[in-house]
Amino acid sequence: MTASARRRPSGSHDRWMDLALDEARRALATADVPIGAVAVGPDGAVIGTGRNEREAHQDPTAHAEMVAIRQAARVLGSWRLDGCTLVATLEPCAMCAGAIVLARIPRVVFGAWDEKAGASGSVFDILRERRLNHWVEVYPGVREDECAALLRDFFAGHR
Repeated sequence: MTASARRRPSGSHDRWMDLALDEARRALATADVPIGAVAVGPDGAVIGTGRNEREAHQDPTAHAEMVAIRQAARVLGSWRLDGCTLVATLEPCAMCAGAIVLARIPRVVFGAWDEKAGASGSVFDILRERRLNHWVEVYPGVREDECAALLRDFFAGHR
């Protein structure tokens, strides 16, 4: 984890994480891994929400972040999410990090680190890869314990 990965979250990040955690808990109803995300517009209004829906839709791309990004793009009427913030309960994977870069999202806030598949500073760091055409400001560890506990409890029940 680099020094730039240790940015200080704001009070808004904490409030938005509440919404992402609510989405994560909703994923339990379809036996999906409890990960949630919200996309916040430049004015601070929530413009997209998502939760893992891979099991619900048998869609390997139905990650919480992807669902929230798609919804935000529809709301804004543009694939460019300039000025937006994406908040997720788990560090984005390579697919989601790639979508974040392609959507030009300037800020990502996440809760728990994903030491097996994370692509925002743990295993990979796609969001700050200097060879790409867009870089993202990352705020990790927001409500990390709460986000991690939700995942731990889910997987403990599946072992």
